[in-house]
Amino acid sequence: MSNRRFCDILTMLKEMILTGKIWENTGGMHVRNGIEGKHVFLIALSMVLLYVLSVLCFAEVLMPETGKKVKKDGSLSIDYSHMDEGYVMVKGVKSKKKQKLLVKYGKNAELRYDINSSGNYEVLPLQYGNGKYTFTLVENMSGKKYSQSGKTTLTAKMKDENRAFLYPNQYVSYTRETEAVLKAEELCRDLKDPSPTEIAKTVCGFVKKNFAYDYMKANRVKKDDTKGMMPSIDETWKKRMGVCQDLSAVTCAMLRSQGVPAKLMIGDLKKLYHAWVVLVIDGEEKRFDPTAEIENKKYKKTDYTLERYY
Repeated sequence: MSNRRFCDILTMLKEMILTGKIWENTGGMHVRNGIEGKHVFLIALSMVLLYVLSVLCFAEVLMPETGKKVKKDGSLSIDYSHMDEGYVMVKGVKSKKKQKLLVKYGKNAELRYDINSSGNYEVLPLQYGNGKYTFTLVENMSGKKYSQSGKTTLTAKMKDENRAFLYPNQYVSYTRETEAVLKAEELCRDLKDPSPTEIAKTVCGFVKKNFAYDYMKANRVKKDDTKGMMPSIDETWKKRMGVCQDLSAVTCAMLRSQGVPAKLMIGDLKKLYHAWVVLVIDGEEKRFDPTAEIENKKYKKTDYTLERYY
């Protein structure tokens, strides 16, 4: 049963509880017979069902979870329990020193992540698909000097390599209660055709219509700073504006929460630093550039140069 169907049932049940219809043909009879205890029981049971359906309503918003498979080396800890779902959870030790994680895939692909110094897990996608990933944790010693503090190699085996783009991660960070996620559910709940194509059309149309590009923020942030900047979905939602990374992260969160794989792409657009979204629908990739759409600008595929994606 789909997420939207659960929510429809939830709404119907809530209405029945509030109006008393859920027990009018059962509990009411018992009340007339003087058996008030059964009437109370039915009310309590109804409230329990309401709670359960409230939880199930969010059941298809996939969230990362820790597990029992943890590999450690030095200061590095990796929970790889859900590699088949397209992600790992990584942490260093609690420290006052800056920590970075280098992720290498194959001969050429390498990514760098800033890791929090509080000793809490970070969710990282296995965006390159199946194969060997080498994770190296380095710790700042002084200035720009870093020293290796942990290293391990893991092999990812996924049935669906696009699963990585259905979960939140460090760059596309959200929860089931994030406003953008709740809005996506509201927008898509009553779609007559809840197909990935219609969900994508609805979400992307909403972003284009309701958000603006934040030119003031863009002017404040230099290119080098932007490269290490984390998108803020909550802040962007509140202001209804953001730079390209922010707008793309909001779009990805909304799409992922509704079961549409969405990649946050980062690179250059005509030699200018830029971020955009690539959706995966029926195995086919489709580009959606929130900034370009908001500004009513059209670009060709060759105008984009990809550097990395999450």
